[in-house]
Formats: sequence, structure tokens, C-alpha cells
Amino acid sequence: MNQKTIYRLVLLPLLAAVTLWTACSKQSEPAEHDEHAGHQHGEAASETKDPPGGKICPEHNVPASECGICKPLLAATLKPGESAKVRLAASDSAAIAGVETATPTIGTISDAVECYAELTFNQNKLAQIAAPVGGILQEVTADLGSKVEEKQMVAKIWSAAIAEAVAKAVLSHQTLDRERKLRADRVTSEKDLQQAEADHRTACQQLRMLGFTEEQIDVLGAKPHEQVLMEVRAPFAGEIVERSAVRGALVEAGKPLFTLTDRSVMWAMLNLAESALDRVKVGQTVELRVESLPGRTFTGKLTWIGAEVDEKTRMARARAEVANPEGLLKARMFAQARLLTRTTAGALLLPSSAIQRVEGKRFVFVRLADDLFDARAVRLGASHEGSVEIVEGLKPQEVVAVNHAFSLKSALLIWRLGAGCADD
Repeated sequence: MNQKTIYRLVLLPLLAAVTLWTACSKQSEPAEHDEHAGHQHGEAASETKDPPGGKICPEHNVPASECGICKPLLAATLKPGESAKVRLAASDSAAIAGVETATPTIGTISDAVECYAELTFNQNKLAQIAAPVGGILQEVTADLGSKVEEKQMVAKIWSAAIAEAVAKAVLSHQTLDRERKLRADRVTSEKDLQQAEADHRTACQQLRMLGFTEEQIDVLGAKPHEQVLMEVRAPFAGEIVERSAVRGALVEAGKPLFTLTDRSVMWAMLNLAESALDRVKVGQTVELRVESLPGRTFTGKLTWIGAEVDEKTRMARARAEVANPEGLLKARMFAQARLLTRTTAGALLLPSSAIQRVEGKRFVFVRLADDLFDARAVRLGASHEGSVEIVEGLKPQEVVAVNHAFSLKSALLIWRLGAGCADD
């Protein structure tokens, strides 16, 4: 941490607090007081009469019932919209401490459940292209990363089983032609012709099961002596992400040759805390951010929530489908996910640096004068990227300390240093 950072985080808040303490200490000497005893805080410190029904704090020139410095327990009792007054030592105390002010902005913000996610391939668009028959790989036409179209050939296999099936189909076709001629000459019976037709259908059906079309079967029948190769084709358009096929290799039926996937849509597997499950439902928008792609946000939809919670982690699994048109998202990437549970337009927004925590409550400091601030209890809503929604306790036109507000918090809590100076 450099000296400039230490100055901002430590010295400035202490400067404001010590300045206020010193001023209060001077006022605590009753022998020095005149008939107008009390701090002189710039222009705002002129003589003020007691308000109707209440007394003025002689030390800070604010209603005694609202003096946050003199009543250290007041902050814990405040509800959203209620406040305690904080009088600084001088009109330039806030400026010395580096306090910056601004009015709230109006914008759109979403409340969300945040969690971690791991990207995987879309299981509905993932396929293993396997060898339909045992044989020898004669040709491999696809490689890792290849983009293939539906029904595109990716390999060719020579198989003894295919050669045998082709031979049976050719023989059955020849037998059928002969039986038809014999039947036309009334040499053979109708039963023999029917048997020949059945045998031919069976032989052709075996080839169809291996992936041959009617046209290919007809070509094979016309060229019985040519080598027959089984063409392996892609079931859908996608990208080859795994390959085990090697030309000349002997493969068994069912052995995977390639893994094909369509990466235009990826799955994000989310881990949701049990406490957040009542806020999430299928159909909600999910935003993903990946460390390796800074500045990019990917949007998807929640499509599934698991039916059980892990007994050890108390986390539930969920799935989101995320568009990946540029192919930037890859399987096994980790991501930070936000499930948008509520989106508010026209929300009152402040930077998170404006929010201070006192006695377990959230406060902002509203400027009333150069040396006077309202420590206002507020109720917060959604927060995202350094912005916080103020749901209750603040008006759009009010001026709030948005930077170095910790200095004002130090002034409010100066009683912890023994500087409280009001008589109850």
C-alpha cells in the first residue's frame, strides 16, 4: 500500500475526527463560555434558540434529541428515513477530509443471486461418431476443430462384414431375377418366387442397417467386383472436438472415432446455495463473466434446477443455456454467474462508497450545510458493479457524501474516543 493510499484511508478520517474532538474539548471549558456558549461552526453556528418542544445541544448547535455525537446510542435506534445530526468542527472540515458530495442518479439495476459456474458442451448437441462395423479405416477426412455439415462424410471403412453383406445382396438380386423369369415361363412355383423376394429384402435390409441407401445398393449390385467402403457421416452440423480415428487402424464395431458438438449454445452448470433457492426459477436471465474474457458479458436462460441439494456442500445444481455465436466460450471454463431475480427501472442509485455501516445498520450522510450532515438510515436494494439501490430513506434531490464518507462516520463515532460532550 503506497503513502497516498494510506493518507486517504487513515489520515484523512483521523484528521476530521481529531479536528472535531479538539473543537469539542475547547467548548467543554465552562469558565471560558460567555452567555452565548457553544461552538462557532462558521456561518451555520449563529445563535439558535431552542426549538419548540426541544432543547438545542450547546456543543453542536443542533436539536439535542438529534445530536448523533452527543447521543452515541441514537444510531442503533434509527429506522430508514430517520437520522442523527453530525456537526463538524468547521465549515472546511469536510473539504480537508476529502469528502465529495453528489445527488443520487436514476437508473436501472437488477437484484441477483450470484454463484460460480462451469461451462460444458450442450449435451443435446453432443455426439460420438462411432464405427458402425468392424474393419480397417481406409480414409479419414475430418480433423480436430473441423467444421462439418450434417451428413458430411468424415471417414471410410473397409469391412469384411460389408463385403459379405454386399455379396449376399447381389446374389439375392440375381436369384430374384432368375425366379421371375422362370415364373413367367411357368417353370417354377409362386412359392419359390416369393421366397426369392424375401431373401432379397433381407439382404438389402442388412445393408440399409449399415447405412447404405437404395441408390447405393443398386450401384453395388451393378458393380459386384468393386471394393466396398463404408462411409461414416456426421449426424448434425458442428465441430469435431475429439478424434481417435487413424488411417489404417483396425477398429471394432461401436468404437468412437470422433466427438462432434455444436458450440453455438453452451451449458453453464451452476452451484446454487440452498438459501437462494427460493429466489430462483426456470426462465430467469443469467449473466456470465469469464476471467479470460474481461469486459464481456454472456447472457442465457435458466433451463433446469436440480431436485436435490448436496448433503456436504448444501449446494444445488442448476443449468443455464448460453448463446456462444462467436465460439469464445469453451468447455470447462469457470465463470461468475448472476441470476437476475428482479429488475428495477428508475431506481435511486448511489456508489457503494457512499454507504457506511453503523451499529449493524446502513447509513448515508446527507449534507445540510458545509459543516452539518444528516447521518440517515437507509434501506438498500440491489447492488451491482459499484452501484447500490436505495429503496427507502433518501430523496432524489438530496446531496450525499459519495467519497471519503468514512470521515463523517468517524466524526459520528467520535464518542468512542471519549469525546462525547453533552449532558443528558
